Amino acid sequence: MRVNVTVNGEQRQADDVWEGESLLYVLRERLGLPGSKNACEQGECGSCTVYLDDVPVCSCLVAAGQAQDREVRTVEGLAEGDALDPVQEAFVEAGAVQCGFCTPGLVVAAHDLVNRVPDPSDPEIREALAGNLCRCTGYEKILDAVRLAARKKSAQQKSAR
Repeated sequence: MRVNVTVNGEQRQADDVWEGESLLYVLRERLGLPGSKNACEQGECGSCTVYLDDVPVCSCLVAAGQAQDREVRTVEGLAEGDALDPVQEAFVEAGAVQCGFCTPGLVVAAHDLVNRVPDPSDPEIREALAGNLCRCTGYEKILDAVRLAARKKSAQQKSAR
């Protein structure tokens, strides 16, 4: 089967897609976008989180055919050219990146949160990230990164006015 999908603003096509193939597999193996990680394949860890029509989803649980004629935004698509998104910057600055395996999913989840909630409380941050598992950290640096990302997004929006 052929799947036509808009990925990070660009129309893409994947051929010879098996009916049971996941969106994650298509993104990584067929379209060459390795940012989303393949960890649990059960939607439990969040490492494969991407936006599907502006809604965060675990791409390992989405059949590739479900993405037909839809929009996908991966962690690679958050940056504007060479400029990282404020959430990506915050993760680097706060030291929230350890081995990096969980980072793409956490960044997408944090991106979604700070776009919905300009000044999230700690309980809101914890709830937004609850579907993402990290085995390297105690999560404090990740929480710091989300707090910093919210401040960066707010400053960016104020300067755009």
